Amino acid sequence: MTKRYSLKILTDFAASHSLRNYPGACQRMHGHNWKVEVEAVASKLDELGIGIDFKQMKKMTNRVLDKLDHYHLNDIPPFTEINPSAENIAQYIFTELQKVMNSDTVKLSAITVWETDRACVRYSED
Repeated sequence: MTKRYSLKILTDFAASHSLRNYPGACQRMHGHNWKVEVEAVASKLDELGIGIDFKQMKKMTNRVLDKLDHYHLNDIPPFTEINPSAENIAQYIFTELQKVMNSDTVKLSAITVWETDRACVRYSED
């Protein structure tokens, strides 16, 4: 049987956005305090019994989120071209974070972006 450890951190950022061509109030600029859940899977533990240090996960994640925090997302590539929807934000964070997090023993498995306390999207890849 293959060992598998699922690890998760929760962090946040604040940013405004507007959804182009949206048929409602969300077309106007507005802001959110976005919550971001980062899930990773480790297949092996280090000599301390750790798959990936939670502090390291949060540090890597915050480096990606610093590019979004307290900005108007529509002004930041790729959101200058695509709508900064929760779905597209989750995919963006996943794409950027896997570049620095993935290793031989740790793989980013999913990103969940909470736009509000009652609405979120979870993005993962096969």
